[in-house]
Amino acid sequence: MASFKTPALKNPSLSLSSKPRLPSAFSVSFRDNLRFSRSSSRPQRRFLIITASAASISSKPTVLVAEKLGEAGLTLLKEFANVDCSYSLSPEELCTKISLCDALIVRSGTKVSREVFESAGGRLKVVGRAGVGIDNVDLAAATEHGCLVVNAPTANTVAAAEHGIALLAAMARNVAQADASMKAGKWQRNKYVGVSLVGKTLAVLGFGKVGSEVARRAKGLGMHVIAHDPYASADRARAIGVELVSFEEAISTADFISLHMPLTAATNKMLNDETFAKMKKGVRIVNVARGGVIDEEALVRALDAGIVAQAALDVFTEEPPKQDSKLVQHERVTVTPHLGASTIEAQEGVAIEIAEAVVGALKGELAATAVNAPMVPAEVLTELKPYVELAEKLGRLAVQLVAGVTGVKNVKVSYASCRAPDDLDTRLLRAMITKGLIEPISSVYVNLVNADYTAKQRGLRITEERIVIDGSSECPLESIQVQIANVESKFASAISESGEIKVEGQVKDGIPHLTKVGSFEVDVSLEGSIILCRQVDQPGLIGKVGSILGQENVNVSFMSVGRIAPRKQAVMAIGVDDQPSKGSLQRIGEVPAIEEFVFLKL
Repeated sequence: MASFKTPALKNPSLSLSSKPRLPSAFSVSFRDNLRFSRSSSRPQRRFLIITASAASISSKPTVLVAEKLGEAGLTLLKEFANVDCSYSLSPEELCTKISLCDALIVRSGTKVSREVFESAGGRLKVVGRAGVGIDNVDLAAATEHGCLVVNAPTANTVAAAEHGIALLAAMARNVAQADASMKAGKWQRNKYVGVSLVGKTLAVLGFGKVGSEVARRAKGLGMHVIAHDPYASADRARAIGVELVSFEEAISTADFISLHMPLTAATNKMLNDETFAKMKKGVRIVNVARGGVIDEEALVRALDAGIVAQAALDVFTEEPPKQDSKLVQHERVTVTPHLGASTIEAQEGVAIEIAEAVVGALKGELAATAVNAPMVPAEVLTELKPYVELAEKLGRLAVQLVAGVTGVKNVKVSYASCRAPDDLDTRLLRAMITKGLIEPISSVYVNLVNADYTAKQRGLRITEERIVIDGSSECPLESIQVQIANVESKFASAISESGEIKVEGQVKDGIPHLTKVGSFEVDVSLEGSIILCRQVDQPGLIGKVGSILGQENVNVSFMSVGRIAPRKQAVMAIGVDDQPSKGSLQRIGEVPAIEEFVFLKL
């Protein structure tokens, strides 16, 4: 076995830290010409085309600003480009204008659809989202059309944190309700008696930039602050005076809960009937993150039942919410119309941040805030495609096996290959493992451009190792192994003999397969989702589990059992096309021979 560093690139201009440049007037594309010529039976080779439009050579690039942007940002843009500020465009008007533009800047109110990219005719080089979320931009279409998408994730941090604290205090002291009462001609001092913040426990769910700033301010108000975030640094939390705890402990012990997590598949409706039932009666909830993290109907039920005493909300599942919304109209709910970033200072900061990102992209620089993948040469992507998929899915599997509150900090990736180091650039594979580790519980979109930066920002250290094997160099990789050190696991059998969570996979017939969990050999296709069970090896067990799934019409795509010895401990890996219900999973866990199990979404 030989350890190695990622090989130096033959073209240094393509390194992650460098900023390759092209004149802004030029575009670069790869074009395949695989048609056979009339005079030859051999296909013509793929070639690089560099083109420049006559208009763009003789003039500045054009930036379309489709929603209001701070003056400081506009000034930066105007120094480099022609700026067209056209607000409140209809989808049809936007599609008409976009063919004349090199860049587009929007906020959350403009939908940048596939039709927009198709209407651009290849001229649009960058879309800038003045803010964090990019739900309104079709990322797949942007990438297909070679258009970079950048956002402005940092400038509104303080504004969002301040608004969270404002809602926290206003809710505790019934400020909005008392104000409305007085304006209605009433004087109801006894009705609007509040609660104090001093000495109360605040649980911050999501300890990123905004969450940590909320924690700092809450500490200044005399609150005891705890936090839950699987990627939070324990050292950073201690420096602020915050204790990292599990999700269950956070929601069950808090007097106040402040939400600061992104909206992902894992956090969608994270606060629901089940989690509200585990909370301390009389808890108060603040949300300045994303509306979808709360099941709004369940919150109304919790308010009516007295489980939740009050809520203060700046974000909603549907924005604007319906006028007759029971949640908005609830007497014990304080609401604001998504004002988290709405300060003069934050708006100017976002404007400058997005203007700098767009100008940099037009100059040909690789931006750290890029949220879609750069173009990859077709021949490289074709060869690595199944391994790219394997790398991401191994990352997703590994991070879902992590339990406890310490977070993922040290990851080791081992590549078994018979190729020479110079013949295999692992940057793309490492980026996809990083993507799999981070994206399930983050709003960050990880790609080749921002993978190392994103990992570093989260204190995630990824080391790589090459295991040299004998064989044909025709196949780039034999296997990929991902190990996460110094963490607990939801599935104890995933812990290897050396103490790390370990998953390993191979590509078989072009399909990614999971081949090892901990010390157990398995063989299951990484399609759909997976159920892992540790069991006592005995006849009929596979049939029992299959029967439970079959009764719910959950199709089993693959099933594999790895065992120590006959009638001893074994791990069963089951590939399923659909997500089983909680009831079905509970019934699987109640099978006497099954000692533990975990459901993993891919």
